[in-house]
Amino acid sequence: MRALIAAAAALGLLMAAPVLAQEKVRPTTDAQIDYEGFRGLAVEVDGYRAERLITLADFQRMAREPNTIILDARSADAYAQGHIDGAINLPFTDFTDQSLRAALRDPTARILIYCNNNFSNNQQPVVLKRLELALNIQTFINLYGYGYRNVYELGDIVDFNDPAVGWVRG
Repeated sequence: MRALIAAAAALGLLMAAPVLAQEKVRPTTDAQIDYEGFRGLAVEVDGYRAERLITLADFQRMAREPNTIILDARSADAYAQGHIDGAINLPFTDFTDQSLRAALRDPTARILIYCNNNFSNNQQPVVLKRLELALNIQTFINLYGYGYRNVYELGDIVDFNDPAVGWVRG
């Protein structure tokens, strides 16, 4: 009986071996996700971004100049509820080489960005994100990583009810 149990166990292991081997060679995201590369990009962008934080007055002045785009990377729904006048919308989750090229056209254009954490209101459509996860950070890093280097970020916290902001309600 013991021999029969041992034989059955051995057969079970032999049959399981191909399954175990398959599990070992399962593809991982390593080929398509480069966390170390992202960390390196974030470090590279750190000093660059710090020099490109601008006041609301500079943001509004630059927005009126030729070859300047105001990019709102919030969701399409949040953008539809309200945004800075003249902004185009490309949700951050839709960033790809192709979508950025279609929306921004000229890779040398000046791009002005803002997000929820630029507003003191903390109500729809600009509910605050956790500080370390503010979309401004990911948007800036991604634009830089996709090759857009003429990016400036609103560095002020403003009230969207302030007429100087130029807020358009949806």
